[in-house]
Amino acid sequence: MDAGICQERAPQTSVRKQLAMIVAIAFALRLVVVLFTYRGLPDADKLYEQFGWEMGWIARALASGHGFSSPYFPITGPTAMQPPLYPSLLAVVFRLFGIYSLASGFVILAINSLLSACTCIPVYFSAKYSLGAGPARAAAWFWALYPFAIYFSAGRVWEYSLTGLLFTTSFCIAQRIHRASSGWAWLGWGALCGLTALSNPSTLSTLPFLLAIALWQVRGSGRRWLAKGALTLAATLAVLTPWIIRNVRTVGVLCPVRDNFWLELYDDNYGDMSLDPSFAHPSSNPVEMRKFLAMGEPAFLAEKKTLILDYLHRHPQFLVEKTLRRIRYYWTGYWSFSAKELREQPYEPGNVFYVCSMTFLMLLGIRRLWRMSHAACLPYLALVLAFPITYYATHPLMDYRQPIEPAIIVLAVAGALTFRRAEEPEWVGAEAELVPEAE
Repeated sequence: MDAGICQERAPQTSVRKQLAMIVAIAFALRLVVVLFTYRGLPDADKLYEQFGWEMGWIARALASGHGFSSPYFPITGPTAMQPPLYPSLLAVVFRLFGIYSLASGFVILAINSLLSACTCIPVYFSAKYSLGAGPARAAAWFWALYPFAIYFSAGRVWEYSLTGLLFTTSFCIAQRIHRASSGWAWLGWGALCGLTALSNPSTLSTLPFLLAIALWQVRGSGRRWLAKGALTLAATLAVLTPWIIRNVRTVGVLCPVRDNFWLELYDDNYGDMSLDPSFAHPSSNPVEMRKFLAMGEPAFLAEKKTLILDYLHRHPQFLVEKTLRRIRYYWTGYWSFSAKELREQPYEPGNVFYVCSMTFLMLLGIRRLWRMSHAACLPYLALVLAFPITYYATHPLMDYRQPIEPAIIVLAVAGALTFRRAEEPEWVGAEAELVPEAE
């Protein structure tokens, strides 16, 4: 018996060591990039915009005793324009190492890098559930070396890495949650979904679909499912409720997490001027800044809602055409090869090839996984179909694709397997044969 136990523990120990090595190498690579990027963050001439833009300005207000406020450089009143999690983290860094200091720049990028490196762990277990242990190691290494993951964690002060780790962990749980009989597991998953939404509320768009898939699997096995769904939603709402109440009391708006949707919709859909990124945002448009200061946040955003709804009512085809163009950009990286675009974005042709290659592998992976197991494929479909919807209507930048990038990596690995194996794929997920717990 002792020998059998040792044999079971040996593979587990080996996996832990492999994952620890992958995470360490991923972190080291990102730290090297940090050494080349952090000195450019504290730029007073540009109002420290590279230090997190709106999130950085809110963090400065928090660290200097003004509360969760001032989403732009002038000190203004309370705000709900950004989710609270990452500005709060950045504010702690500011309090400990100085507001807009070089030390704070290095620390926050190092934290981002660590969070991104740790995302290798849920990437591994997500891929292991779907594809087996071998492809899971490949997916973890892929994420460790992935250029987008390195750049957006080591070079940008934003919530990408925090959201990526939380969301990928939440998705990893979503793949397995139908096997859990304990109500505490469903409560915990719901709470994690709520916490993830406080980092990036766009992740909430996937929860109804992931929950429905899990409950469908529970119901299919003949077990009780309705209470589990209720527990998950109740836990998510419980995590979000304090922030919702805060927004009503201090800002005067009722919103799940943030209230800037209409500004973003206006910014990218109000006529041809929406092609100019400085068109609507007060941070880069002095006219809009004066209006923001004079009107206050709720009235300013309400005006943008009225303007954009009126414009789209009169020009419905504009939103359709622009949305289709954004969808194409989201999955291909191609916006335009005009002379002006190439001057401003000289690396766009290479980026188009790279993004198209990833999308091609992802589609192959979806096809392969669907043929292997519909149940294993459905959560991935929920992610790639539901999560981008918000960005199809507003800003389809590669930045905002980061929360689902780990899932894209797993699907790309599955797609790459197509070229290695010609035979009909079989379900090789390491947990495929597990029997659900009895209730």
